[in-house]
Amino acid sequence: MKKIIYIAVLVLFAHNLSAKTIRIGKMQAAKTIQQGLLLAADGDTVLVEPGHYHEKNIVINKFIFFIGINHPVLDGDHTYEIISIKANGVLVDGFKVIHSGISSIEDYAGIKIYSCRDVVIRNNILEDTFFGIYTQYGTNCTIEKNTLVSFSKEEQQSGNGIHCWKADSMRIIANNITGHRDGIYFEFVTNSIIWRNISEKNMRYGLHFMFSNNDAYISNVFKNNGAGVAVMFSNHVKMIHNYFEENWGDGAYGLLLKEISDSYIETNHFVKNTAGIFMEGASRIQVEKNVFEANGWALKIQASCMDVTVVHNNFKGNTFDVGTNGSLVLNSFNNNYWDKYEGYDLNRDKLGDIPYRPVSLYAMIIEQNPPAMILFRSLMTSLLDKTEKILPSLTPENLKDEHPLMKPLPL
Repeated sequence: MKKIIYIAVLVLFAHNLSAKTIRIGKMQAAKTIQQGLLLAADGDTVLVEPGHYHEKNIVINKFIFFIGINHPVLDGDHTYEIISIKANGVLVDGFKVIHSGISSIEDYAGIKIYSCRDVVIRNNILEDTFFGIYTQYGTNCTIEKNTLVSFSKEEQQSGNGIHCWKADSMRIIANNITGHRDGIYFEFVTNSIIWRNISEKNMRYGLHFMFSNNDAYISNVFKNNGAGVAVMFSNHVKMIHNYFEENWGDGAYGLLLKEISDSYIETNHFVKNTAGIFMEGASRIQVEKNVFEANGWALKIQASCMDVTVVHNNFKGNTFDVGTNGSLVLNSFNNNYWDKYEGYDLNRDKLGDIPYRPVSLYAMIIEQNPPAMILFRSLMTSLLDKTEKILPSLTPENLKDEHPLMKPLPL
């Protein structure tokens, strides 16, 4: 066994000794990227000097380290896919990738990974590309510290910033994404993490999940998108310590959950969204230690949801705390702080002595008749809500926090 390991180490060492560095530039033997790639072998480093390179489709089909010096510009002339990766273990680092082609038939990208594993794409700037970084059938790939900007005005003319399809064990880390259709898009993606990204001013969603299970997104910012994040037809998704901010508009949400199960929403901040969270067909969801502040609706939980647990959250300055479209409630609320709570704490245990009903009568009316919003802050609506608190009739009887907190949690 020791002899086999020794031979393997010798082979690896010999391979590293044979690896070479190829420089591409006006003063080098290889003046074009295509020439440099032809000269490269597996394990080589290809260094591209500063310049503006108009080359068609750059296909990397060898295990190489493809590195740009001071961000050389790779220009697709609004015609081509710019970099196509078709080998395992490739590194693409330090390029400015601009002007990919646009097509309604093919998914052109600034950088595209085709059925590969262990690829690393980092420190690149992508501007005016159809799709930014696209992965299909990728495994154990890292997309890190890239800046992606698109300038399209219509969804049909724009792809997604980072697009992953049928992939596993992906790491999407510390990217900045602006102006795309969806900032980050996952479809049939498993066992992956999205961490410390900023996705803002995208036309549809900052992050969009479809049929993607056992994933996590942590410490991201989703700001001023058409809607913040949509998680659909997925399960076992962890949503931790993200910021959902200023996602305003008709049908806009900080977080949309549709047909999702067995997931966690913890220590997030929902600030200034039309609705902080909208749930439909959600089951077995833990909503804990989040801050809902200055939203139109903090939570909209449809009657199709069940086993949603809302505990230890702060609700502050929201127009409506909770909205629903039915009277049957199969979810639980407990030990949350509600700034609209007007109860008392006679035994000083820091819990309210009477339950809090977060669904107001006026919120129920708005749910069925949106034009009634014109009466907001009128004397009539105040009287309706006060009467409903004393003699509940239309609001769901069992949608209540039995033990509301008297003071906000330090979240």
